[in-house]
Amino acid sequence: MTDDLFAAAAGQRLARRAPLADRLRPVRLDDVVGQAHLVGDGRPLRRLIEGDRLSSVVLWGPPGTGKTTLARLIARVTASEFVELSAVSASVKDVRAVVAGAEANLGERDVGTILFLDEVHRFNKAQQDALLPSVESGLLVLIGATTENPYFEVNPPLLSRSTLFRLEPLDVDATLELLGRGLDAERVGADAEALRLLAERAAGDGRLALTGLEVAVALAAGRDDATVTVDDVEAALGTKAVRYGRDEHYDVISAFIKSIRGSDPDAGLYWLARMLEAGEDARFIARRLVVLASEDVGMADPMALVVADAAARAVEFVGLPEARLNLAQAVVHLATAPKSNRVYRALAAAARRPEGLGATGAPARGGGGQRVLRAIGPRLRGGGGPTPRRPGRHAGRVRLVSAGWVAVLVGAAALAVFVVLALRLTRMLRELHAAVDELRREAVPLLTDMHRMVERATDDLDRVEDLLDTADGLRESAGRIGSTIETAATLSSSPLVRFVGMVARLRSRGRGG
Repeated sequence: MTDDLFAAAAGQRLARRAPLADRLRPVRLDDVVGQAHLVGDGRPLRRLIEGDRLSSVVLWGPPGTGKTTLARLIARVTASEFVELSAVSASVKDVRAVVAGAEANLGERDVGTILFLDEVHRFNKAQQDALLPSVESGLLVLIGATTENPYFEVNPPLLSRSTLFRLEPLDVDATLELLGRGLDAERVGADAEALRLLAERAAGDGRLALTGLEVAVALAAGRDDATVTVDDVEAALGTKAVRYGRDEHYDVISAFIKSIRGSDPDAGLYWLARMLEAGEDARFIARRLVVLASEDVGMADPMALVVADAAARAVEFVGLPEARLNLAQAVVHLATAPKSNRVYRALAAAARRPEGLGATGAPARGGGGQRVLRAIGPRLRGGGGPTPRRPGRHAGRVRLVSAGWVAVLVGAAALAVFVVLALRLTRMLRELHAAVDELRREAVPLLTDMHRMVERATDDLDRVEDLLDTADGLRESAGRIGSTIETAATLSSSPLVRFVGMVARLRSRGRGG
């Protein structure tokens, strides 16, 4: 009981200390500011929420557009169990615990479960795959919120099982309405110019607008007149960083390309500097410049492709920050170069399959092939007039002189490169052959000497073996002599031998007497 009282008191104090954006969070669908295309009368998301028939959805939109607000409104009106997780701190273990609870709710109380997963793009592929079986079977109704493009950040199998709703940034009028609610909550006034400045600076982010208003109100509270002014708003937003998220990546690069295409080098350099300051990959920028050199400049200035390619190679060879100068030079060259999309249009015309093409794509016999060339020829020349014809038997054929010369030059260049490579290869083979001969001349005497040394070593080994055999024979003879000596010593000590010796001595004495 005591724990419940303390928890309730803590909740009340936290609600009083919560940021203004959290205190103003709507509790009814009618209180939602903006997103009329989703929660307006009769709109799809509103009907699903009010009918409590929501299936798995992904809410995609910039920060401060109401994704979390919509999820918590669903929690208020649904009869299902509502579980909220953040992909920033959650893990697969937490997801499995939610799935186990959903199975218990469905089996024990016949109640479904809705899982709100904030920042779903923070889950990696394996973590997102852990949701698939439960979402597919309907055990879990997933509400995923993301500020990043779900087509890149959410696994396709999970996205295909969900309905995608895109939330748009708040317009200035919607932001002003939200700021009016904030002023009522703070019980202060504000200049209309200050509110409009704050609404415009918020750039469609309702949370940012309310946070800026809260800081501006705190700054104005120190004066006798607590009215929020333009100075208060500017001071409150003074530390706001320029936003350049992953989703804006495509908008910025599009503005960059269009500036160069429109021959505006200043704008091109501005967007280049913004991309580099935001940490954009310099190799990506270089690749786009190479594409633009052929797509938008083309044959009007063939050197544009050389300059763009050189800048791309400089990015790889030099790297940032020095390669910024190479990219800037390429931007200025491409922006100030004459523009032509003849190559792009000619390729597009060739890619279409006119009626004169056969099944294999080669021009059919007869007049069909000529119709194909007549269709493509004017685009290559940059005009739409009649096809030039040669007199006599060549009448009706397209004369693409510039393209022919280009082909000849390209072929000659390729042939020259081939000849140079062939000469270098021949020289390398000759040098290799000479080196092999020299090695052979030096190696033969060496191998001969080694052979002689091996033969001498073999003879020495044979002599050593003979000596070892002789030593073995001597050792055996010595053994036999030792045995004979031992036998003789044994016999000399016996009584019979002593008796025979005495007899012999007596006989020798008798003969002498």
